[in-house]
Parts: sequence; C-alpha cells; structure tokens
Amino acid sequence: MENDFLVEMGYAGLTGRLKRLSDAFVYSTRQFYRDHGLEIEPNWHMIFLLLQKHEKLTVMQIAEKLHLSHPAIVQLVDKMKKKGYINSVKDQKDKRKHLLRLSKKAKDKLPEIERHWKAGDEAVKEIMNHSKAILDHLAILENNMDEADFRERSEKNLKKF
Repeated sequence: MENDFLVEMGYAGLTGRLKRLSDAFVYSTRQFYRDHGLEIEPNWHMIFLLLQKHEKLTVMQIAEKLHLSHPAIVQLVDKMKKKGYINSVKDQKDKRKHLLRLSKKAKDKLPEIERHWKAGDEAVKEIMNHSKAILDHLAILENNMDEADFRERSEKNLKKF
C-alpha cells in the first residue's frame, strides 16, 4: 500500500494493521450476510460451530475453547439468544449452570448458513493467495503472547532505555 503510515511504522503499526484487517473482514462479511437475507453476525460463526460439534456447552466452556473472555462470550451468546439461534437449559447435575445449545431455528437455517460460510472460506483462501503463512505467524504470535504478553515484555524492555 502506498502512503500507508501504519506500514511505514513497521512493528509499531502491527496492532493498527490487525485491527484494520479485522474491521474490513467483519464489515464485509456482515454486508455479505445482509445482502443474502441472513440475520447472523460474523463473530457468531465460531459459536455455531462449537455448539454443532459439542451439542451443549456452558459459557465458560465456550470461553475456554475459544480463548476469549467470559464477558465477550456472554455478549455474543445474548445476541444469538435474542435472534433465536441459541437455547439455554439448566444443567440437570448442577442447577447453577446453564447449558447452551443451538435452537431449532438455528438447526433449520444451518444448511443455508453453511453454504455462505463455504463461499466465505473460499474468499479468504483467495484473499490469502491460498497461503497458510499468516496462520503460522499468528500461531507464533499467540504462543509468544501466552508466554509473556505485550505489557510484560514492555516492562522488561523499558529497563533497557
């Protein structure tokens, strides 16, 4: 990209570039869904797939499997419940827990939604020139952040300056 200050910033521009890419994917995906009459959000995909695979999960289980915060999952799940895609039932063994599962509406719409997901997966592959290199680099970033995050590393490096 010409005249792109985030690129010019080098490493310091990384978070801005990741945010910009994330926003572009989310906005474009949301518009794609709307254009095709789907009343779903892009970030629901992972919840749909998890509940399809595991049938019933708690919010904490979903958060753990996705490595996202409990509040972030609650927010997503609440929106999905309001649209009628998720049902919540009390756990028979532990009445304090609520198990989440896909609703009948979600199951009925899944074939149509999955068709759009497949088209989206192909679009991502095209955008990435069918290269998985960025996925490998993201794994490195995620592993390194697990070992010591930005704040911890910055604190250590601050002593050098």
